[in-house]
Amino acid sequence: MSKIKTTYNCTNCAYQTIKWLGCCPECKSWNTLELSQAPSGGQKTLVAPVTLTALSGIETKPFTRMLSGIKEWDRVTGGGLVPGEFAVVTGDPGIGKSTLLLQIADKLARSYTIFYFSSEESLEQVKLRADRLGITSPQLLFADQANLDQIISTAQAHKPHVVIIDSIQNCYTQDAHSIPGSIGQLKESAFKLMRLAKEHDITVIVTGHITKDGVIAGPKTLEHMVDAVFYLQGEDRWQTRVLRSVKNRFGTIHELGFFEMVEEGMQEVPNINQQLLEEISYSPGSVLISFIEGSRPLLLELQALVLSSKFGMPQRVVSGIDQTQVVLIAAILEKYLQVKLSAHDIFFKVSGGFKIKTSGADLGIALALLSSYFQKPLPEKSLALGEISLTGQIKPINHIGIHASEAEKFGISKLLLAHNQKIETSCKTMRFTNVYELLSLFGD
Repeated sequence: MSKIKTTYNCTNCAYQTIKWLGCCPECKSWNTLELSQAPSGGQKTLVAPVTLTALSGIETKPFTRMLSGIKEWDRVTGGGLVPGEFAVVTGDPGIGKSTLLLQIADKLARSYTIFYFSSEESLEQVKLRADRLGITSPQLLFADQANLDQIISTAQAHKPHVVIIDSIQNCYTQDAHSIPGSIGQLKESAFKLMRLAKEHDITVIVTGHITKDGVIAGPKTLEHMVDAVFYLQGEDRWQTRVLRSVKNRFGTIHELGFFEMVEEGMQEVPNINQQLLEEISYSPGSVLISFIEGSRPLLLELQALVLSSKFGMPQRVVSGIDQTQVVLIAAILEKYLQVKLSAHDIFFKVSGGFKIKTSGADLGIALALLSSYFQKPLPEKSLALGEISLTGQIKPINHIGIHASEAEKFGISKLLLAHNQKIETSCKTMRFTNVYELLSLFGD
């Protein structure tokens, strides 16, 4: 006879311990540890061995990606959704996740059967939004249901092409003895949905909340279990929304799609660079760079504000780019150009709320700092591309042809480059060997 193993499980985060505690050490919740008894030891159940197959003996089924016709969505998903794919769309509350998925569902429903389960809103609330968006497809079916077991049972019985659940945090399964949204519930729910997708070739899309740190609320295992993770991001002052793929087993990661939130819903923004360039001022401290995210080159403005420090310790406030990178470039300029940036406050940002990470922005950072320091603007319609070494040398960057082509398309007339950068372009070029030569742009 097997022994009974006694443990205490946290109903909020599924933490296990052999003794009762008032406060869970994992999630810091009080009075959430409950007694659990399970058989332990004793005679083990016999399990049949797994049958192994060579690659040559595995049959694959041809599949067609499900294109929505919304090009920005199809771009980010890698050319459309794949049958049996399990994806999560996440973002801040009110950012437009439900609106976007309703529009995607409506487009897909013209060729496929779509089940849309709302665990947060009633059917009346869903219909109000659908009416505003002009959604009328008869193959798009709705239910307000939070019981995941019933959702899965319905999907198994009717076998739709796509199941959308908004949101997974509000769903619950009876096999997880904790409240909806807890880590235990999320793990069990994600596992069941993954099995539904893989065993029945049903594409499953769920929405998920994010924490104040900007990550999906719940365990990291949720991100590991799904095939794709798409973040919908945006700023309050902008109507523009950015859909970003951070994981995609069926496409490229870091791909971007741009939308604009209007009264009629989400509208595509295919020419985002045109919109970004309209806001560039070419004033002191402003520099234009090009940055590739996924397969898409973006023309972004770097803005620097350098002024004499009024306090004992100069401030360094940086947004949209690694602060260490800005501080490093400032140190290089002070070392080789004798500009006393260490005695100045430096405020630096990437316009539009974008976050970038590339050494190709080094030259742009240096020029923005110098432009603000000397209070002299750079030439209009110019673009800076280059890496700066610790010795002050300016180095060439990769994919220069993609950057130059995008610059030409939007009327950029001058490229600021490393002296040995190989490039074919109709733009004029100014080349620099080291940071000392940058002073020629400011009359020094």
